[in-house]
Amino acid sequence: MRGELPTAGDPDRPLDNVTVGRQLSAVGTLLAELADEVLFRATHQRRDGHTGPALMGFAAAVKPACQAASALAAAARRLAARDHAKHLGDEPAPEEYDRLVMSNALGIADEALRETSEDLRTAAAAISPSTARAEAARSRSTTAAPSPTPSPPAVSPAAPPGRLARGR
Repeated sequence: MRGELPTAGDPDRPLDNVTVGRQLSAVGTLLAELADEVLFRATHQRRDGHTGPALMGFAAAVKPACQAASALAAAARRLAARDHAKHLGDEPAPEEYDRLVMSNALGIADEALRETSEDLRTAAAAISPSTARAEAARSRSTTAAPSPTPSPPAVSPAAPPGRLARGR
């Protein structure tokens, strides 16, 4: 999601309410999915030790996702105010002001989405922890495991000098 955020002042990707609205919708979908995960984990808590940390990880990811949604909503509001002023024939705010407000809001959204992804990585690690023992087993199995391809047939050693080698 972070890579798809628009950039204020980028001539190749103009900043408009449709672009910001799509991003806001994507963050809203993410929030709904996070809330579903929190609810699912809370109602199906198991005693295996992974549910609590996973629940905390998903719940922690909600806050920065909300901050991203709030920042995108601020950008959408500023764009709507600018477009409305133009429509009414009023003098819109200076373009530099709009660019500053948009850059600030999009920067906050980007940082919040980065934090959300870190919290989701933490939740994923709680669900499927990678222990040192498991890592050691994986490293041994990849270096010491027999090759899945059949080995070439053994070549009979050369006959000693003075003897002819016979095939069977």
